Amino acid sequence: MQQGVQTIARDNLTSRVYNQLRASLMEGKFWPGHRFKIRELAAAMGVSETPVREAVMQLVREKGLEMKAAKSITVAQLSLAQYLELRDIRLHLEGMASEVATSKIDNDTIQKLHRFHEELIKAEDEGRWPDALLANWKFHHTIYRAAEMPELLALIEGIWLRNGPLVNFQYPHARPTYPGKHQHLNVLSALGRRDPVAVRQAMQNDLKEGGVGLVRLLEKIESGEIDSEDLRREAAGNVKPEPDRAVGSPALR
Repeated sequence: MQQGVQTIARDNLTSRVYNQLRASLMEGKFWPGHRFKIRELAAAMGVSETPVREAVMQLVREKGLEMKAAKSITVAQLSLAQYLELRDIRLHLEGMASEVATSKIDNDTIQKLHRFHEELIKAEDEGRWPDALLANWKFHHTIYRAAEMPELLALIEGIWLRNGPLVNFQYPHARPTYPGKHQHLNVLSALGRRDPVAVRQAMQNDLKEGGVGLVRLLEKIESGEIDSEDLRREAAGNVKPEPDRAVGSPALR
């Protein structure tokens, strides 16, 4: 059984399957290396294998998934070098989106952002890592969407498609920490003041400061000092996957 997916209505199947899988990748519901099995996905979504296969192949083309040996399809696992390169790109794109959003975002949405941040911290404190990932995604995505720049949003989502699964490694050993207060709070404060320059800077600081622990962890993974599969199991509460469950399944919730 594939977790993290829902039954799909019969209309426009390929598009709906694609959108759900894409969102799940951006939200971090799948771990890097998770293997997708077309038949299991189709059964979980209540559709035939054809739309699932077409959607999966589209995600392969977008580098969110990888195909090996012409049949094994897994969630892409970024190297440290790829992560850092994409982070440099994100600094520009997400900084721009945050700055533009400052003058357009309404007060109700800012209050929603406060709730997302509170959900993030509460989930982190309680060890509910998937909920923390989702709350963080909602916080960022809501701001970028508020910029009302669909082409820019598409570029940002294309990077989150590849970066979202990797963020699973932040918990529990690389929880974001900051030398001062949480940068989300600085983002919120600057949004409240309608200060676009400060919003952009705080968002960029969040991307850099919040990922320091993740960078160190990725260095240890690539050096062989730490096994990534051990991290996945520990985040899952040290519960080994069942034999018929794909490695990295978001069922670790």
